[in-house]
Amino acid sequence: MRIAFLGTPEFAVPSLKMLIADGHGIEVFTQPDRPKDRGHALAMPAVKLAALEAGLTVHQFERIRFPEGVEALRAFAPDLMVTAAFGQLLSQENLDIPKYGTINVHGSLLPAYRGASPIQTAIINGETETGVTTMLTALGMDTGDILLKRTVTIGENETYGELYARLAEEGALLLHDTIEALEAGTLEPTAQDGALATYCRPIRKQDALIDFSKDSQSIHNLVRGLCPAPTAFALLEGQNIKLFETRLIPDPESFRGVDLTGYLSAEPGECVVASPKQGLAVRTGSGFIEIAELQFPNGKRMAARAALNGKKLLGKRFFASEPGAEC
Repeated sequence: MRIAFLGTPEFAVPSLKMLIADGHGIEVFTQPDRPKDRGHALAMPAVKLAALEAGLTVHQFERIRFPEGVEALRAFAPDLMVTAAFGQLLSQENLDIPKYGTINVHGSLLPAYRGASPIQTAIINGETETGVTTMLTALGMDTGDILLKRTVTIGENETYGELYARLAEEGALLLHDTIEALEAGTLEPTAQDGALATYCRPIRKQDALIDFSKDSQSIHNLVRGLCPAPTAFALLEGQNIKLFETRLIPDPESFRGVDLTGYLSAEPGECVVASPKQGLAVRTGSGFIEIAELQFPNGKRMAARAALNGKKLLGKRFFASEPGAEC
């Protein structure tokens, strides 16, 4: 089958590799190269790198719905379009080109978590299950008919990066099954129930700011839902401290030999235990939480115990805004 593959980040790479392995004729459409990291050198999207390694033709358009993108798709004349984290809206002109329509691989169990950040938002919201869905793309935000779904369990300490990688692989397997059923004529699209739809927008910087007056579970979910990027953070003495890993403290009466219940009068965000031997425990709105991995400004990401060598955090306090203007 001739397939136009539209994808950009690492999430889409397993699906592309699966299509290549299955012997489909593929041309790739992806986002333009973008500046990356501190040097701002142009970097190729992950899908472009994988496509070039496989010797595929690659097209890059700022807006595929503009005339040059539409013409490139028409020139390829695909039987099917597949999208996976492409990052651009498609026009009806785009959707009318492939004979069998467009299949999208989405990182949630639709109609839940339509939108731009389904994996991150599911973790942040404390979900214990999520999955991937293949759907027929229609105009609108993830509103098309559902084709197949695959459910996965979210681990209690699983991070966005870990779940992202798992769902990318699950998405590729589901896409294989979907195309196989399409070719066999056994696909049965199911309309989404709009009344059950939930939405998630792109993650903004302010969404990553930790408010330690919230409960420990919510803080833990935020940290793991934004790890490794864009990374949750809090202010400590006016500096942004990135938090990559936290752990819930199930027994505050015995945290590595310390009875934390004696610190229940501490303010949210206060470091009540802070030593290389015992680690870093912080007061929250519901109890305490351990910060296991963090990064100080101009420093490296490292285990909290190692980071505490030479740093005195005991009694200091993490804020969600400058003191005097707390949110």
